Amino acid sequence: MYRCGWQKKFYLSHPCSDGVSNEAVDLKTGNVVNLEEVQRQEKLKKLEETAKLEKQRLEQQQEALRKLAVEQQAAVETETNQQLIKANPSQFSPFSIPPYKPNKLSSLVKQYENRLPEIERLRRFAANKALATQQCTRVEAVELNEKSTATNLVFLVDCRSGKSFYYNETDLKP
Repeated sequence: MYRCGWQKKFYLSHPCSDGVSNEAVDLKTGNVVNLEEVQRQEKLKKLEETAKLEKQRLEQQQEALRKLAVEQQAAVETETNQQLIKANPSQFSPFSIPPYKPNKLSSLVKQYENRLPEIERLRRFAANKALATQQCTRVEAVELNEKSTATNLVFLVDCRSGKSFYYNETDLKP
């Protein structure tokens, strides 16, 4: 049963026409539900859901753009590393600083993938620092080490002489 009207109330077996107060009445219990309020709440809920979905979509887009930027910056650092290796074959083995490819990261590197450009740059710095000691005549490998933490990356440099060097990122900051 539906109760219609503002000042003068009348009852119908179907919902009231637009522009008239519209309430559903349960004849057994006497409970009254304002259908206009129910519709308003449903519209509000749909608007909130739409806004939430739009926010999620925007966040996903921003994350994808951030990830793309990180990958592009890492590619620049990787290219710089490869140019250094090619220009100095007596100091670097061809595979001394193998590129960390974003879609093929080890579980260790994956933990820090948002810092990939910095990791690639610091690997180069670690190799050069090891060479500067004069105890390393040729760098064979430079890798992120398992001793790394979110706030302090650690790099292992292996040299042809058999000597190994550990450098943390604070050691490598200019």
